[in-house]
Amino acid sequence: MADYDVIVIGGGPGGYVCGIRCAQLGLKTACVEGRETLGGTCLNVGCIPSKAMLHASELYHESTTHFETMGLMGNAPSVDLSKMVEYKQSTVESNTSGIEFLFKKNKVDWIKGWGKVTGEGQVTVGDDVHKAKNIVIATGSEPSTLPGVEIDEETVVSSTGALVLKEIPKKLAVIGAGVIGLELGSVYARLGSEVTVIEFLDHITPGMDAEVSKNFQRLLKKQGLNFILNSAVQSVETADGGAKVTYKSRKDDSESTLDADIVLVATGRKPYTKGLGLEDAGVTVTDRGMVEIDAMWRTNVPHIYAIGDVVKGPMLAHKAEDEGMAVAETIAGKHGHVNYNVIPGVIYTAPEVANVGKTEEQLKEEGRKYTVGKFPFMGNARAKAHFMGDGFVKMLADAETDRILGVHIIGPGAGDIIHEICVAMEFGAAAEDIARTCHAHPTFSEAVREAALACGDGAIHA
Repeated sequence: MADYDVIVIGGGPGGYVCGIRCAQLGLKTACVEGRETLGGTCLNVGCIPSKAMLHASELYHESTTHFETMGLMGNAPSVDLSKMVEYKQSTVESNTSGIEFLFKKNKVDWIKGWGKVTGEGQVTVGDDVHKAKNIVIATGSEPSTLPGVEIDEETVVSSTGALVLKEIPKKLAVIGAGVIGLELGSVYARLGSEVTVIEFLDHITPGMDAEVSKNFQRLLKKQGLNFILNSAVQSVETADGGAKVTYKSRKDDSESTLDADIVLVATGRKPYTKGLGLEDAGVTVTDRGMVEIDAMWRTNVPHIYAIGDVVKGPMLAHKAEDEGMAVAETIAGKHGHVNYNVIPGVIYTAPEVANVGKTEEQLKEEGRKYTVGKFPFMGNARAKAHFMGDGFVKMLADAETDRILGVHIIGPGAGDIIHEICVAMEFGAAAEDIARTCHAHPTFSEAVREAALACGDGAIHA
């Protein structure tokens, strides 16, 4: 007899959601996690702590720029970074303890330790062997780096180290202009650091709609971030409590250096599969460490599944959660489903940036005929009242059917209001459906309706 119906290896968003859903569907379930707390990278050293730091730094910025204009008089607060880190950590702890409570509530066993597949339906944790009818690999990802760049989490840090700095760096160099680098770079820019972002490509936020990316960079420059684009980092040398970054221009091969107190390496993430015994178990893993799966998240070995950052697709917590629920339902004999065309992406800077569906560049490449409806937040009364008039909503709709193909937002609350579009796209809605739906006034969401109107006869307030 197997000990469990399902053993999930990894307690991050994909793993713990999968475990809970399995239990809810009547499957005897265990989750193997080696951290001292559940929640994985996202809850412990990623999504949640970074949002706490973003929130604190944004409020500080508001107090130093807009309070007096609004009649809020008095001295602006000073920054105590250690207290801010304490606040961040308390936020983390309340969330991770919440996951532990949910495991107990749903009768999911937490097997503490690092798991390894050691045979058919067999997971070894320490000296103990556990048997399961099904195994789900949900071990997530880890920061990647570059040749010549060694992360020590003191002077040269990943996102993990950047969240526990002991003091605000005077000069912060960020390698990589993706989500992580821009979010944490904006935190420290608001707290007073001189931030310089070095990016290999000639634009920031790879994969984003080009018009949004260009406007996003302009807004970040207004906030004090400096950008060195189209440049390849060659090395990072540490000495005397600081670092020297050497980079080469991809235009003319000229080399330059940049001095910094702290260097944040934000060059993406890679699947974390080492030590899992997947190769010995016969599971196909690519040269980049990614587990190969079919359309039902099954590996080539029967009854071993994989989800989240270890498989193809965007490395997003909510994508992993969706896959976790879908795998649980598949194992339980139901029909698991993930619509990969409707997975939103969000950058939690100020302003936020959010998107779902196709970019304009992708539609052009596919030869699709489409209409574009745009509306600036400067035309939104609520946004102006909040000093958030920068940015816009951009809606892309099929030129013949009017079906929504993609929406891109840069502006206040973008990460929340994008979900109106997600629901609409799940139901195959047209831009006109959004345009004919009454939106409360005054809200940021009215900008979405105006963009939808702009796909037709025209927006009202632009």
